[in-house]
Amino acid sequence: MPPASSSRKSAASAGVTPESILADVQRGDIKPVYLLMGAENFYLDRLESQLIDALVPEGMRDWAMITLFGAETDVETVVTTARAFPMGGDRMVVVLKEAQNLEDFARLETYLKQPQPTTVLIITYRGGTVDKRWKAYTLIKKIGVVYETPRIYENKLPTFVANFCTEKGLKISREAAALMAEHIGADLSRIATEIEKLAVALPEGQTTIGIDLVAEHIGISKSFNVFELTDALGEKNVKKAFQIAKYFDNNPKANPIQRTLPVLFRYFSNLFLAKYAPDQTPRTLANYLGMSEWQADRTIVPALRNYTAKKLMQIITAIRRTDARSKGIDNPVTPDGELLRELLFYILH
Repeated sequence: MPPASSSRKSAASAGVTPESILADVQRGDIKPVYLLMGAENFYLDRLESQLIDALVPEGMRDWAMITLFGAETDVETVVTTARAFPMGGDRMVVVLKEAQNLEDFARLETYLKQPQPTTVLIITYRGGTVDKRWKAYTLIKKIGVVYETPRIYENKLPTFVANFCTEKGLKISREAAALMAEHIGADLSRIATEIEKLAVALPEGQTTIGIDLVAEHIGISKSFNVFELTDALGEKNVKKAFQIAKYFDNNPKANPIQRTLPVLFRYFSNLFLAKYAPDQTPRTLANYLGMSEWQADRTIVPALRNYTAKKLMQIITAIRRTDARSKGIDNPVTPDGELLRELLFYILH
């Protein structure tokens, strides 16, 4: 097993991806330190796991790998551990998890100025980024790899769902991907877990996840969910909108108003922006709003003729007001179900 590379050439640059990092490791171009940071913990955890798999065979981890946690250790312990010699083989891997909880992270520069050639230090900094003004950060860029996870925005979640399914050898319908994204939100780890469950639930011989399977196994009503609510509002289907509101009121834990209002706000904000797009074809709207052409064609184009720009602005204001009232501002008594019904009546009339 070759020792960690002592090369001082930086691998932290635009274009650094998990794939490129792992490809370098497989070629034997192993850096003394890897800093994984950013807001998307799913990507951090996955890359951390992949690096460990690539660097340390599972049967050697008891003596060739040491794991530390930021909240349970200190800089001195990290440095002392990283400077130790391997107990077996030619390389030791030290994994510092949740490094955002490590006090005096900047003091790691004492180790980074002269890292142990036989140690690979993997630092996972969750929920944010290291202060890029620190000398420690500059040194990591110089001698190792910095990977900062890209933030995934809500309008990209259906694409994430579809791509993760593809990785698992599955397909998913656009409607099912959109429903999962709307119901779960930007919790990528939960999305991945739910897809794993759906893969097991698929009938033998089938590889496509449809909306019925999602509704059955993720606790979403196929007909009564926020995805269907925005469709009903876009069509100005009064009966269906209030049926869904009643279902939400009867199932408040699965459909809290605090989850519904952000979706409505985003939907009507997109409609308002669409009024000022260069043109209102699905392709133009998709590019203008940052969504798929299918989504624009299905949810935005049909609704544009039902709402004026003035009404859309009033609706956005009403959603903000309802959100404040749902949190107790100027509203000591009105329950959430009644607040939602009042809002829907305002939107539809």
